[in-house]
Amino acid sequence: MSIEELPFVQELVKDNHGNVRQVVLRLEDYQRLIEMMEDEGLFLAMQEVKDEKPLSLEEALKELEQQ
Repeated sequence: MSIEELPFVQELVKDNHGNVRQVVLRLEDYQRLIEMMEDEGLFLAMQEVKDEKPLSLEEALKELEQQ
């Protein structure tokens, strides 16, 4: 694995056997990756409930009380 194959990676930290153990990223790139993962999680959550009937505020509060 080389640094050219990995977007965002500034440096690869390897052990004595040449195995990659850590990667160094710029903070801005790290934050962008975190945002992308959060967006993906939100998208998956939305897909899970896309066919459910929306609840009114009162119905939602009742549901929360039952849990």
